[in-house]
Amino acid sequence: MFWWLYYADSPSNDYRDLPLVMWLQGGPGGSGTGFGNFEEIGPLNKDLEPRKTSWVQAASVLFVDNPVGTGFSYTVWPDGYATDVAMLASDMLVLLRHFFAERAEFQGIPFYIFSESYGGKMAAAISLELTKAIAQGTVKCNFAGVALGDSWISPLDSVMTWGPYLYTTSLLDDVGLADVSRAAEAVKEAVEQQQFEKATELWSVVESVVEQNTNGVNFYNILTQSDDELTLQIHRHVRPLHGQSLSELMNGPIRKKLGIIPQNVTWGGQAEDVFSFMAGDFMRPVVDVVDQLLTAGVNVTVYNGQLTKNVRESLLVHTGQELWVKRLKWEGLSGFNKLRWTPLDDPTSPGVTGAFYKTYKNFTFYWILKAGHMIPSDQGPMALQMLKMITQQD
Repeated sequence: MFWWLYYADSPSNDYRDLPLVMWLQGGPGGSGTGFGNFEEIGPLNKDLEPRKTSWVQAASVLFVDNPVGTGFSYTVWPDGYATDVAMLASDMLVLLRHFFAERAEFQGIPFYIFSESYGGKMAAAISLELTKAIAQGTVKCNFAGVALGDSWISPLDSVMTWGPYLYTTSLLDDVGLADVSRAAEAVKEAVEQQQFEKATELWSVVESVVEQNTNGVNFYNILTQSDDELTLQIHRHVRPLHGQSLSELMNGPIRKKLGIIPQNVTWGGQAEDVFSFMAGDFMRPVVDVVDQLLTAGVNVTVYNGQLTKNVRESLLVHTGQELWVKRLKWEGLSGFNKLRWTPLDDPTSPGVTGAFYKTYKNFTFYWILKAGHMIPSDQGPMALQMLKMITQQD
């Protein structure tokens, strides 16, 4: 498993006085050391220019390419690939055990796991196993909380809301809505019958039905249509993670600079294998895992973008995400639901609302305005402020 650590680079604080954040990308098969690092929160963008809103100014940041087969992480035999989040979490615990043993300076520093998309599902499972490992004394670290961004916690809730969302944004007519709804119902039936690999196949069918009925809406930006060539070459669920310029950067200058990547490993080239091996787990919900984390007293944050820029994840934001939150069995849920949200000013425009949030006991929910799925890319200053609030620096 390949990981990349940046020590916090703050003009006013030593890294020992700032938290450690681990970033997990989505997919499964998206590379955190590539995409999260150079496209979202690392100190440099993919043109190797400084990023003003880098999280490294407020925390040490650990990017991990997981599960194996993602980015520069690799396996030389099929049995090495993860097939579900339990195996994935077990692999990550091996890495964390070694990391905190070898980097003992981080054992007492507050450690947070931040995530995006399918990374949220992984983060929830990893957080639960990490909590158990700390209690057993097998991992030495100061785990302070997990943040789930636009997360794939309850996949069915998301799929079932695609049709109504596209209909309300005038991207489907009545006939199209009926087509998408029928396809989504097939997914629902497979999930209810615990046929999760079939559900993943049918999920892909729903996407095709959506594209056919919307004249090729782009799943990552509803303001533009899909690129047919990209659609043929790259599967929809990893398209944004494999821009040619980022691939050239990672397999060119970065690979050369690192000097440790095996010759048989190509960055990003194995992402499709990762998804294929995880296909039976992709549509399986982990709402119960979030419940266990909250009940165990772990600080859990859910954060989502508001902008209708991304079909799948916009749906996650406004309906799918809130649906599964309302079904939590956590005893504090009723108190959380009674709260009104609190507005936050946009850091770049005082007096202009940039987000809303509410928090109750160990559960917090952020709505980041004017942001799509990749919140740090769309609203970097607001995402950085959220990071500081979650890690109790603001």
